[in-house]
Parts: sequence; C-alpha cells; structure tokens
Amino acid sequence: MRVLVTGATGYIGGRLVPHLLDAGHSVRVLARTPQKLDDVPWHDRVDVVQGDLQDADAVWTAVDGIEAVYYLAHAMGADGDFEEAERDAAQTMADAATAAGVRRFVYLGGLHPDGELSKHLRSRKEVGDILLGSGVPTIAYQAGVVIGSGSTSFEMIRHVTDVLPWMPAPRWVRNRIQPIAVRDVLYYLVKALDIPDEVNRTFDIGGPDVLRYGQMLNGYAVEAKLPQRPISPLPVMTPGLAAHWFNAVTPIPRKLATPIIESLQFECVQREHDIDDVVPRPEGGLTSYRRSVRLALTKMRAGEVTTSWRNATLTGTADPLPSDPDWAGHTVYVDDRNRHSSAPPEAVWSVVESIGGENGWYSFPLAWVARGWMDKVLGGVGLNRGRRDPKRLEQGDALDWWRVERLDRGHYLRLRAEFKSPGRAWLEMTVTPTDDGGCDYHQRAIYFPQGLAGRLYWYGILPFHGVIFPGMVERITARAEREAHSTDSTQTNWTQQNGSRAPSHEEAS
Repeated sequence: MRVLVTGATGYIGGRLVPHLLDAGHSVRVLARTPQKLDDVPWHDRVDVVQGDLQDADAVWTAVDGIEAVYYLAHAMGADGDFEEAERDAAQTMADAATAAGVRRFVYLGGLHPDGELSKHLRSRKEVGDILLGSGVPTIAYQAGVVIGSGSTSFEMIRHVTDVLPWMPAPRWVRNRIQPIAVRDVLYYLVKALDIPDEVNRTFDIGGPDVLRYGQMLNGYAVEAKLPQRPISPLPVMTPGLAAHWFNAVTPIPRKLATPIIESLQFECVQREHDIDDVVPRPEGGLTSYRRSVRLALTKMRAGEVTTSWRNATLTGTADPLPSDPDWAGHTVYVDDRNRHSSAPPEAVWSVVESIGGENGWYSFPLAWVARGWMDKVLGGVGLNRGRRDPKRLEQGDALDWWRVERLDRGHYLRLRAEFKSPGRAWLEMTVTPTDDGGCDYHQRAIYFPQGLAGRLYWYGILPFHGVIFPGMVERITARAEREAHSTDSTQTNWTQQNGSRAPSHEEAS
C-alpha cells in the first residue's frame, strides 16, 4: 500500500517507518526539516516531501497518489494557542486527503475519560474528531503512557527513580494508568492497514497491566536493581509545580513534562477492548509493564535508542543560521577562534563529533554546569539532556542544550542553542586538512541579541567566554594530538616487535 507518514522525525513516527517498509508498504514522509532524516538508515527507501502541515500546497503534494495517511504529528511541548494550530493542520490534511481519494487515516491519540480534559488531551481528541468526520475512514487509536527506550514517559520514570531515594509526589501517583510498550503501539499501527475499509472509529489500546503511577516507579526500580522507593503523596501540588519539580530532578524539560503530567491528573485506563475483535494480539501476547521496562533498559545500555524525546523540537521557531552576507546591518556578536593542529583531520573530527554528554565540553566545566542549572530554573532543557550516541551525531540530534542543525561529517558541525536567552545562538566547529598532514580547527560562536536584554546578556557572559572558548579550542586540539600520538606509538612498538605495521582496528576485527 502507498502510505504517507507525518511526524516521521518524532518518537513514534521515526520507529514506525521501517516497520511499514519491512511489511512491504511504499512510504512517503512529510517533513518540515527533511535534513533531520539524512542519517536515518531508511532514508533512501522513502520518498520525502518538504513542508509543514499548515502549508496546504505541501500537504496536497504529499497526499497525491497515497492510499493511507498516518497522522502522528502533534504539538508536544508547544506554547501559546497550539490548539488552533493543531485544528488548522488536521483540517488541512482532512480536506486534501478527501479530495485525493485517500482510503484510510490512522491516528494515535491519548486515553482519556469523559468530561473536562487538559489542553493537550483536549487538542488530541479534537484532532481525532476532525479526522473521523473527514469522510476518510479513520482508525483513531487512544493509548496511555508509552514505555520504550527514549520515550518521554519512560525517561521521566527512570530519572526520578534513579535520583530520589524518597519521593514526595502529587496525589495523582494514586491514579490508575494502563501503560503500553512501544513495540505493541507499533504493532497496532501497522495492523491498522488490515482493518476493513468501512471501519471508522476510535479504539482504546493498552498493555496487560493497570497500575498506579507509584507502582510504575517501583516496578522500574525492581527491574533496574534498585531498592523500592517510599512515596509520600502531597496534599497540594499543581501540574505546573509538578512540571517544575520534574524539570529540576530529571533532564526532561518543563515543556515536555507538562502535557504528560496534565494527562496524569486523569485515570488513563481502557474503557473498551474492541480492538481485539479486529486485530489479533501480538504473537506471545501484549508486553507486560515490567518486561517493557526491561527491554527499554537493555536497549538503552546497548546504545540502541533509535528515537528519543531528546529530538523533540522545543523552541517556537527553528530558523537556520542566516548566511554571513545576510548579517549586514544587524547586531551580531561573534567569538571567532582558530588553531592549527599537528593531528590528522580525522583525529580532530573524532573529538569534535564526540563532544558533549558524558564527554563534556573541554573547558571550565563548572561554568557549563552553572549555566545548565540556570536554564533549568528558567524552565529550559538544561545541560543534562545528554546525547543519543556517545560517539556519533546525526543531523537533528539533541546535544545537551544544543541541536545539531547541520552536519557535514568529517568537516563541519553547526549547533543551534535551545537554552533560554534573550536572543539566538549557534556554535560552529570546522576541521580543514592542511598540506603538512595536520589540519586547521576553526570554532565560531554566534549570537543574535534580541533587544537591550540580549545585548546585556552577551556582555554579562563575555568574561566567561574569554575562558570557555579559548579553552575549548586548546583542549580539543590537544586531545586529538594526544590520541594521534598514542596511535603512532602503538604502531611503532608493534613494528619494532613484529617487523611490520600494527593491524588497523578494522583489520584486527
């Protein structure tokens, strides 16, 4: 079947695409920033259309010739009147799909009770209602907490349980929740294409366990080989306060935590199991909560987190860095550094690409930590968002408080800041080979201030930049030179002892 997937750069969509391809479907994706898909392993197997869901022309182009549309885009972590934007996007897609003769919509919303809902749950329900009323037969799945490596819900549970030996918690820790493993969500999404065309309705989906949130925290503790944590429900803690609390003790930014916490104010449990009448359960049955945690931990420890909450775009705009000629007439602050290194370019690049996360930023760690905590207090992402892979970056990856905006592997890395500040910031790192076998390392920090506050901010942190940026240049190149020298020494010793060069890593393996 010819299928369109929206939200392919997100947590669920990014995992669904290869499952659809493996099931024999032809896949097209609609992406606002196609560059985020450049490094995914399935990039060459799909047709990519650039555009936004609110861009009618792009949507009409995307649905042309399509038989089924997976609508998986939503404004997680959005500010302002996101409900109207979501409404407009869903209606634009509904109109285009109806006119194009699309035979099936598949949508993933949230489990919810009747009555008053949080803004995010209300918006998710409204989008589902628009698709259901579009005239295109729609399967609107409703799921609760999704557990998988890299999911926001799992990471919130993991970090809170890892960090706190005792948990002061809101009263909603007593609410009942029906979590579902991400593998089961993907199973149901793929199988939606086998449901008869005339079916047009919602289906509740969930795992086999109904738990209180406190039980989920301690279920994780058991699987992580940690002592179970005593939990003390607090009489008063608003969703806003709870989001601040999660923001303080976990890497999850407040913008991502808030919609999940708002949904936890309600009991999220299946009210019907009609899905069993149209889709058989997965072979071996649905995945239990404890097993889904075990699988997530195994994937995380093996470095096999394919999609993650870290890749959610949290800023209202993600405008790329204008080219240098476009800066004319604008206030722009630049810290520009260059250093020649005797290390080969691949050695310097290896250090550059592994920067951040547990590897650090090679200069004045206390200043980085302090700035990270400041960002956390302001509700930003902070420094401990980390990185998806310890050595390899991909375009669109989150990297602590940065986002990989452009990556020319081996030569150029551009990071866009996602910390809270009165302006926009980027950090560029370039490695250029030189005739002597070494390379030139060029590092540039760029800041576009917003008003007087932006200018005062830049000058306020200028003394720290005078230490941080020169230190980065020096330590990055020094690290590369040490590693290159160590490799050369190993080769020399091997040659002296064995009469030939040492085998390369690839040859040895």
